[in-house]
Amino acid sequence: MRTFKHILAILGMSLLVPVLMFEEWGWEPLARAAAQLARLPLWARLEWRIRALPPWAAVLVFFLPILLLLPVKLCGLFLLGRGYGMAAVGVLLAAKVVGTAIVARLFQLVEPTLMQIPFFARWFPRWVAWKNAVLARARDSAPMRGSRRAREAARHWWRGLRAAR
Repeated sequence: MRTFKHILAILGMSLLVPVLMFEEWGWEPLARAAAQLARLPLWARLEWRIRALPPWAAVLVFFLPILLLLPVKLCGLFLLGRGYGMAAVGVLLAAKVVGTAIVARLFQLVEPTLMQIPFFARWFPRWVAWKNAVLARARDSAPMRGSRRAREAARHWWRGLRAAR
């Protein structure tokens, strides 16, 4: 039973770490990109209203993109089932990038309000600490160290190639 739990933990982390790493990599840049929409007067008013929401309404608004993108993700799975692999991957990746941008921006807008909810204020710092620990373990793993070395070697090779011209 212990081995089975260990295998499940490894499998779970293998699926979770790439998602966490994408979120970590994309969260700030995508939130900044989404914030550029606030230059539009209508969008700026919408953001102002979102900031002014009471705590539980902020929770609903924060989870709204997840619900709105569900049909898009299901469309991607439908395409995959029909044999349109590249189109499915494109739809799913686009949904992930757009969803992350929207959720990241919404979180920037409603985080102070969400922190007024005792449950959220208690568990959010724990989530962040757990996520950071998981990502630190992943970054220290042999495959990630090898990936960094390969990336650096490729950069060094590319610089040498460009310098030879």
